[in-house]
Amino acid sequence: MIGYVTLGSNDLAASAIFFDGLFGALGGKRAYTLEHQIGYSFGPNLPMILVTTAHNGKAATSGNGTMVALLARDRDHVDATYALALVLGGTDEGAPGPRGKQFYGGYFRDLDGNKFNICLMS
Repeated sequence: MIGYVTLGSNDLAASAIFFDGLFGALGGKRAYTLEHQIGYSFGPNLPMILVTTAHNGKAATSGNGTMVALLARDRDHVDATYALALVLGGTDEGAPGPRGKQFYGGYFRDLDGNKFNICLMS
């Protein structure tokens, strides 16, 4: 089981606006805010997502081949959350649509280039 996922940010204030909106649409909320990190909770005993500046003082970078998949309630939720990510300043990495018989998802990157998938698996 995953306890939490950490994402690097070079502008924590801008990331806060992006993730407050994005994770709010998925039922998440800020669990805490520190000078260098924000923690988002999705409920008791569920993995958290932490957004943080790099602890070594260097620029945060996105990982090539790294992606966080976020679960949606239904296809409309996939579509709406993907669209919200773009409105919040994210960039398109693949519009929502079916990918195989039991998967529907859309891909985007956050303000720092971290890749996400909002999806429905049935």
